[in-house]
Amino acid sequence: MTSAQVASGVLVSDFNTQNLASFLTNSDDVPDIEVREAPYGQVEQVLYDPGHSIWTPRPDFTVVWTQPAAALPTFRSALAFEASGHVDIREDVERFAAAVGSIRDRVDTVIVPTWTLPPSTRGLGPIDYTHPMGLRRLLLEANLALVEALADRPGVILLDGDGWIRAGAEEAINERLWYLAKVPFGNAVFREAAREIRSTLRAAEGDARKLLVLDLDNTLWGGVVGDDGWESIVLGGHDADGEAFQDFQRALKGLANRGIVLGIASKNQERTALEAIERHPEMVLSHEDFAAWRINWDDKARNIAELTEELNLGLGSVVFIDDSPAERARVREALPEVLVPEWPSSPAKYATALAELTCFDSLALTEEDRARGGMYRAERDRRVARTEVDSIEEWLATLETELTIERLTPTDLARAAQLLNKTNQMNMATRRMGETELARWADADENEFWTVRVSDRFGAHGLTGLIGLTRHESELHVVDFVLSCRVMGRNVERSMWAWIVARAKEAGLERVYAIYRRTERNQPCLEFLEGAGLVRGEDEGSFGWDSANEYAIPTGVSLVETDATVAVLPR
Repeated sequence: MTSAQVASGVLVSDFNTQNLASFLTNSDDVPDIEVREAPYGQVEQVLYDPGHSIWTPRPDFTVVWTQPAAALPTFRSALAFEASGHVDIREDVERFAAAVGSIRDRVDTVIVPTWTLPPSTRGLGPIDYTHPMGLRRLLLEANLALVEALADRPGVILLDGDGWIRAGAEEAINERLWYLAKVPFGNAVFREAAREIRSTLRAAEGDARKLLVLDLDNTLWGGVVGDDGWESIVLGGHDADGEAFQDFQRALKGLANRGIVLGIASKNQERTALEAIERHPEMVLSHEDFAAWRINWDDKARNIAELTEELNLGLGSVVFIDDSPAERARVREALPEVLVPEWPSSPAKYATALAELTCFDSLALTEEDRARGGMYRAERDRRVARTEVDSIEEWLATLETELTIERLTPTDLARAAQLLNKTNQMNMATRRMGETELARWADADENEFWTVRVSDRFGAHGLTGLIGLTRHESELHVVDFVLSCRVMGRNVERSMWAWIVARAKEAGLERVYAIYRRTERNQPCLEFLEGAGLVRGEDEGSFGWDSANEYAIPTGVSLVETDATVAVLPR
């Protein structure tokens, strides 16, 4: 399933989910969604029955939304202030988690909202959090136990149900709807739930935005630095707007630490703007936090397009924030793929507006994600180094590139699934698989799934390549050949193929073959295969190599292999 296709889902609940289904299926946002509703009140019966008609055809996602009193007998007793214990609530949670885990073969993504209570519930009043029989204390324990029980289950995502209640405010609960139709929440809650579920599905497809391009004047700080000078811009200090701009920068710094790349598109003198960033004592961000910038008097839409191309990203990865309605409208019109959110007029609301954006949501936070900003800054240094040599071959040789190739491990599963699902250009088969499906494929006896980490003298690129192999009689079939655009064209592709040929020879297999499957965006992969010296096969899109013939590793590249056999799926 991609954002251009329809996502099919199953709703499993102990209450009537018709209103949630309506909000999911009636929206202009992507992806389009179709849902089937299981009979409410039959949660465990449906989850434990693989033959139930609700599972056919196979859904892309399932939402399992329950109320604590219905899902947990211990909590039901606690509502009546009967004796209850911490051990009992954990046993209830583990039973529920086992039921959720039983469907992992039937669906890739399982969404489980955390348990909530109506805002009006007081429990034991002032001692509700401290007394062992307090309802909110017991609910905290139940949700913590749920997090622990589901933490290691691939494809299971926990969402903050209590956040939906807060977003619903006075419309969160509609008691009359419960008695009339067994609907426990108001439409404001279902609207927010649908928004976050949709965001989660986009994240599962690797559709998170990666690059945030920012204006400077009246966006990162107050005032116009070219007119006022860096000493007089509004930032920090004992000033309401200054503190708000500083908090906005802190929020941006947090995004950067999560792996969102920051850039600048500002109409200013570059030297003047960079001086403000480096010299103002209240700046939270420094020029090292920005991967690239265009600070000039040119059209911002053109600058954003050039900046995106420089970072080797697509416009669909970009978010642009600017305080000017005219500049926002210009970029929206010229670059419709770029997300340009409406922006509040008051800097006091900037940090909140940033926090409310769901476009950066991801289902994993890997070390590669956290290091992404540094990787792009290192790429800037590589571009400078490239201008200092006479030829591309000389430049590639000076990079001292190293590939570390190792079997897929549980630690790398999330990043591997992320890379498999979001890579389009150098992706030979363009297979899309969730974590569970990928792990199951990798664990099959006849298959091997390898990850490729790339580094050079400027720094590490992280996990940027994937190789999926399967043995067929005397041949080694390359099922997946995936490489991030960050390291394309640097002899990494040829080095991966050289390793594959060596792997086949080591296993005593006579031939390596691969099948290229054309998509709208993987033309670069075909161009590599055609130019890599491989032998064209009789079948359309097929390429091969006799493993008795050496396939040389390019000059300046070294390979490190780790062949640890690790089960990717928990046994």
